[in-house]
Amino acid sequence: MAIVAVLWIVAALSVLVIGVTGTVRQQVQAASSLREQVSGRALANAAVALVVQQLQVESQRPTGLADVQVSYSGVVMNVQVAPLNGLISLNGAAPDLLAALLQVAGGLPAAQAQALAETLVEWRDVPPQLSLTGEAGARGQSRRFEAPEDLLLVPGFGYDLYARVAPLVSADLSGTGRVNAEAAPPGVLAVLAQGNEARVAQYVAQRSSAQVGADLSAFNSAFTATGGSDLYRLRVSVPLEAGKMLLLVQDVALRPGASRTAPWRVLRTHSQVAPAAGA
Repeated sequence: MAIVAVLWIVAALSVLVIGVTGTVRQQVQAASSLREQVSGRALANAAVALVVQQLQVESQRPTGLADVQVSYSGVVMNVQVAPLNGLISLNGAAPDLLAALLQVAGGLPAAQAQALAETLVEWRDVPPQLSLTGEAGARGQSRRFEAPEDLLLVPGFGYDLYARVAPLVSADLSGTGRVNAEAAPPGVLAVLAQGNEARVAQYVAQRSSAQVGADLSAFNSAFTATGGSDLYRLRVSVPLEAGKMLLLVQDVALRPGASRTAPWRVLRTHSQVAPAAGA
């Protein structure tokens, strides 16, 4: 009986040791992954800072998409630079452009897209009424989209619709509300072309080959404009271990005196870890 009891105790201790070993191994892997992500994010931020510094001193900033290779601490990273006016301005776009966005990218029927676009513009441009306490809208000012997430505040705007259109819009743009096709992603180009994917593919091929005078005839001229911006979106990819990539997207405003620590202002930053291309 004593021998059996000893064997049971040894077996229990073995199970305990195996469990503790597995837990420690998982914690070590999690700590290693977290350390790698922190290091990757630091590299990405350094790459963005180097590119923004270069943009600040250039006499002619890019008006369309541009790829810049940066080497920092022995790591070579690719940074895609795009003026933010390649996106659709929530605060400046005309109702017809917003209706096209909701129809083409949002998948709504034409009549429903037009009605929701008018609701969106009314929410944006018409000052809210005074509450009984006189607090809301007391100064009679129209509202402004502070971020794409504010679309969810508009009556009739569900999350599924928001998820489809959010990557194509910006709340930071001002001015005429027209779109710079040279900097627009394919999803925005499809809106400008009223869903004509063939013409979008043709234009993207011309733009990628740096063809002079790429054909813009497929796009509604009332929705498009030319010229750059002082607002940019930078995308940087940092290779990690195990066939993964850290993708960092940062929107910046290149405006003098925008920050006490740097001559630009970071508007927002988003990062994620994804499998490397071809992995």
